[in-house]
Amino acid sequence: MRKLFNWLIVLSLTGFLSACAAVGARDGNIAEVAQKNGFTALLAAVDKAGIASTLTDPKANLTVFAPTDTAFNTLATQLGFANAGEMVSALPASDLAKILTYHVVPGRKLASNLKASGATLSTAYAFNKSPAKLTLDTSNGVVITDAVLATASVTGADVLAANGVIHVVDKVLIPPGVLNVVQMAQANPKTFSSLVGAVVATGLAPTLSGPGPFMVFAPTNSAFAAAPAGLTTMQLTSVLTYHVLAGEVLAKGIPFRMPVKTLDMKTLTGATVSAQTININRNLTITDTTLTTASILATDVRASNGVIHVIDKVLIPN
Repeated sequence: MRKLFNWLIVLSLTGFLSACAAVGARDGNIAEVAQKNGFTALLAAVDKAGIASTLTDPKANLTVFAPTDTAFNTLATQLGFANAGEMVSALPASDLAKILTYHVVPGRKLASNLKASGATLSTAYAFNKSPAKLTLDTSNGVVITDAVLATASVTGADVLAANGVIHVVDKVLIPPGVLNVVQMAQANPKTFSSLVGAVVATGLAPTLSGPGPFMVFAPTNSAFAAAPAGLTTMQLTSVLTYHVLAGEVLAKGIPFRMPVKTLDMKTLTGATVSAQTININRNLTITDTTLTTASILATDVRASNGVIHVIDKVLIPN
């Protein structure tokens, strides 16, 4: 009797697994499921990037965080494009491939698996020869922090495909090392919209979008709200260049307790001087010409032409 019972269990389990496989096959691969669910901008980017075979591979087992068309259009407008289609047309295929593979995680991870995955996930995008990571917060749903320190929420989980699973997200995730320092700031308006506005108003955007490399101490929106008001364009230019250093200096290489030259060579009165300096202290604060130091809130936001370190105060030069 026990053998018969075990045999029936095996038959039932086999039938169940076959049914699951049949459902997956009916749903189609990840690209097909994405098409059925209206991810038009995502698939246009996949097509230009030349990575469709990754999502259609029947042997693949992937987790894809799929931004909605609205998410793609939002990023497009942040970067100065009319819409997602214009952005996809303008960005190089290689950059699109990097952005898209940053949304792909090896292995099928359902929502329940994400909660058990820990604080980070390794993506299919390699940066500096290592998988770039996403930071997870699963305390209330699933919230993902990307390389520009902006957050995306999973708005639809466990969209199953034959070769993986899709989780719908409300933001395009920004990887390290793809966008330039201006674009990185543009892609996180909740933190850097004031900085972007100032950079555009002073005409510094083309310079900071250039080859660099640059090290930028980027004040937050709150920092700008507390900064002196009524600066002229010339004075604001001096203030902004006072936040920029030549070269890409990561947190581990920051020179402490010594004057560090900035790109600012104008005083607030308009006089031409040698490079104005700041001092970076070991407690991760910065001393400018005022009595109030700036704290470094986050480090090593990696852009294609340099690095951003986030600070909580606008630095004031002479």
